[in-house]
Amino acid sequence: MVRTQIQLTPDQYRRLKRWAQQRGISLSEAIRRCVDQHLEAEPGVPTRAQRVRDALQVAGTHEDPEGATDVAQEHDKYLHDAYRR
Repeated sequence: MVRTQIQLTPDQYRRLKRWAQQRGISLSEAIRRCVDQHLEAEPGVPTRAQRVRDALQVAGTHEDPEGATDVAQEHDKYLHDAYRR
């Protein structure tokens, strides 16, 4: 993890501290969760679940009509190509 320092307004601190206590988590974990939630809500940015779903859809789709495939060796290339859409 990267250590950083932030400043909150007294109201933000109080509300975030209460939110963290209700969930039994640290203030740091509460901040990380809020940041993740906000960043995942950004339009056009796929969530982790969407990225996993997309990767699973690609699995097994690169068949060589002439026989054996090179997917075991070239899987990174195929995933890169699939995500470029």
